[in-house]
Amino acid sequence: MTAEPSPVPTTGPVPADERPQLRLIPVRTPQPPLEDDRTPLRLVRLGVAVPRPPHRPGPRPRIDRAMPPEGVEFGPTWSTRADLPDPRETGRRLITMTLEALAGRRPLTQLQPLTSLGVYTALTGGRRPAWCAQGTAPVIVGRVQVCEPVDGVAEISAVARRAGRAHAVAARLEGVDGRWRCTALQIG
Repeated sequence: MTAEPSPVPTTGPVPADERPQLRLIPVRTPQPPLEDDRTPLRLVRLGVAVPRPPHRPGPRPRIDRAMPPEGVEFGPTWSTRADLPDPRETGRRLITMTLEALAGRRPLTQLQPLTSLGVYTALTGGRRPAWCAQGTAPVIVGRVQVCEPVDGVAEISAVARRAGRAHAVAARLEGVDGRWRCTALQIG
């Protein structure tokens, strides 16, 4: 028995009538359908609360304890009031920048160095007060009140006015690495 030699493939173009027919087979994908670019994307759903981790401020470490030798301790360190700038100016800047970011006038990423991870996550979670997100009237921040219950901690409050209405803003600032950092924020 002799086998017939297989046909030698040609290197030239194949005529159209000898090509196999191609078919398009739709495959279902687990992704949602693409949104139409002409419809605006709504980042905030009215009436739906974004889950937030509860803020539980812990006790502050004692500053008067013996400090470890230089280069042994890593990470952020608590600062005393003498090492920190004026909390009134920092509080005014924080409140103004936060309200401008919530109104869409500045990027939220500018708040990251001023806030703790929990506060920044809550701000970027998409939930914005309606009075911040709507309208074009400027936000005017009134006098900032400061209370310092513990060395290195400042609690600030202010009244923000927009379009003839007043809204309360309060924050807790803690001194970390020689600067104030917002660890709790409440916007009314």
